[in-house]
Amino acid sequence: MRHPRAVVTGGSGFLGSHLCEALLDRGISVVCLDNLLTGTSRNIAHLAERRDFRFLRRDLTEPVHVPGEVGYVFHLASAASPADYLRLPIQTLEVGSLGTRNALGLAEAKGARFVLASTSEVYGDPLVHPQPESYWGNVNPVGPRSVYDEAKRFGEALTSAFRHSRGLDTAIARIFNSYGPRMRPDDGRAIPTFVRQALTGEDLTVTGDGSQTRSICHVDDTVRGIMALATAGHPGPVNIGSPYEVSMAELARLIIELTGSRSRLRFVDLPEDDPRVRRPDTTLAEEALGWRPRVSVEDGLRATIEWFAGQLPAARPA
Repeated sequence: MRHPRAVVTGGSGFLGSHLCEALLDRGISVVCLDNLLTGTSRNIAHLAERRDFRFLRRDLTEPVHVPGEVGYVFHLASAASPADYLRLPIQTLEVGSLGTRNALGLAEAKGARFVLASTSEVYGDPLVHPQPESYWGNVNPVGPRSVYDEAKRFGEALTSAFRHSRGLDTAIARIFNSYGPRMRPDDGRAIPTFVRQALTGEDLTVTGDGSQTRSICHVDDTVRGIMALATAGHPGPVNIGSPYEVSMAELARLIIELTGSRSRLRFVDLPEDDPRVRRPDTTLAEEALGWRPRVSVEDGLRATIEWFAGQLPAARPA
C-alpha cells in the first residue's frame, strides 16, 4: 500500500459509500468528497463518528484541495442510474470532464495513485460478446444515454493522457452492473426497481420483451475488485463484473421468487439505445488482479432484498 490515506470522490453514493467502508476496514483513512447531488449523507452516517473518516461537501467541477498526504484518489463521482443522468445531463458531462480533470489534478499534486471508476457503458450496445477490454464499443454519441457513456469515455481518455504525458500513476476500472444495499428504491435501475415493486406488491415493469441481458455483480465483489486494481499497479482498463449473465425477464422472476411476492410481470416500452446484451470478459481481472466474484446471485439478491425490506414502509414480508 501507498500512504494509508485515500480520497473517494462520490463517496456518499451507493458504490462510493461501500468503498469508503472497505478502505476504513483495511486501516486506510478516508476523505469523502461529494456534493450530495445524487448521493446521500445517510449512506455514510454510520462512518461519521470514526476518527479516520472525514466528509467534505465539495462540487468536483471546481478545483479541490485536501490538506495532508494522500496515497490514493478513487474517482467515483457521477450520476450512475439512467433516471439521474437523464435528469442531470449537463452535470453528468461536467463531472465526467471537469470533475475528472480536477480529481486527476489532486492526485498529481499528492503523488497519489488515481483510480477511475469507469463503466461497461463505454461498450455501448456491443457487437462483440462477451466484451473484452480491447473492444472499442458501439456508442451513439448523440443518443439519450450519451451524456453518461461519453462522459465516462472522455474520463478514460483524460486519465490515459495524464498517464502517458505526465507520468501519473493511474488505473481504470470498467464496472458492470453493481448492486446491493444502499441503492435508492427509485433510482431507475433494474434491481432496485424490481425489488421495490415485488416488496410492495406491484407488477414488475420489464422493458421490451425482457430478453435483453445484464451481468450483475454484488457490491462487495465490485469493491474488492476496485481495491485489487488500486494495489496491483496495473493501469487497466480492467473489467470488474460478474460473468453471470441473466435476461431481465429471468431476473424479475427470480426476484419474485426470492421475495415470495404475488407480483406479475408487466412489459413496457424499451428505452432508446438500451443495450441488448452485456457480459464482461474477466480474463484480465483474474490473471492480473487475482480477482473473481465470490457472492452468488441468490445470496447477493437475498441480502439486497432484506435491506430494501427494512427501508420500505409498505413492504410486505414474504
